[in-house]
Amino acid sequence: MTEKMLSAATALAAIVAYGAVTGAQAPAQNPVPPSGAKIQPGDAPGYAFDITKAEIDYVLKNAPASPPDRQLRVVDMGKYNLGVGIVRRGPTNEKPGDPVPVLWHDYTPEVYYITSGSGVLTTGGVILNQRAGQGVPNTMNGPSGTGLAGPGAYSRRVGPGDIIIIPNKVAHGWSGVTDHIEYLSYRPDPDRVLPAGWVYPLLLKTTPQEVPTPGVGRGNAPAGRGAPPNQPGR
Repeated sequence: MTEKMLSAATALAAIVAYGAVTGAQAPAQNPVPPSGAKIQPGDAPGYAFDITKAEIDYVLKNAPASPPDRQLRVVDMGKYNLGVGIVRRGPTNEKPGDPVPVLWHDYTPEVYYITSGSGVLTTGGVILNQRAGQGVPNTMNGPSGTGLAGPGAYSRRVGPGDIIIIPNKVAHGWSGVTDHIEYLSYRPDPDRVLPAGWVYPLLLKTTPQEVPTPGVGRGNAPAGRGAPPNQPGR
């Protein structure tokens, strides 16, 4: 019996310690996501991250026009980082016969989800006139380079709702944009070249308003607490 009680006490202490580290035991006192502290290296966070449409619209409206790529968040997912960016590009203004300028990224693939506008996306093939990026690697894609689309490249017109998966080191570039092209870019980072914990400065405001969780509050479960009082506005 003593051994069983000792085991139960040890388990309870471990649960309490885990809650103290993650902040999971005190949501009412801390409405924002807890810190990124982990029990062991490689553990994934025990909470979710929100990027609302209102925040994306706010960034697009207020961020400087250049660069057109805004990394919204980089999250440490445990075994890899994950970046999410919003990109809005204006007219490409190329002349007929102009080569297509392209980028490549050494370590980070990208998944594009087109949200508005249209244009011609060129991917793959030989990269001509290659130039590796200079200086400190950017927070969007890590070490990258530029060049021109060459033999074997494939071009297609894309628009809202289209999804394009671009592996790392594959060329990609835009042409045929007459007004704008806007898209979300999801960036898995298994080599951890992106800065984990990065948040676009304009997003350092507050978490989304909380609503009661369906199903919580039935029987002996605690009732949903809703949004904490006096939560700062967006």
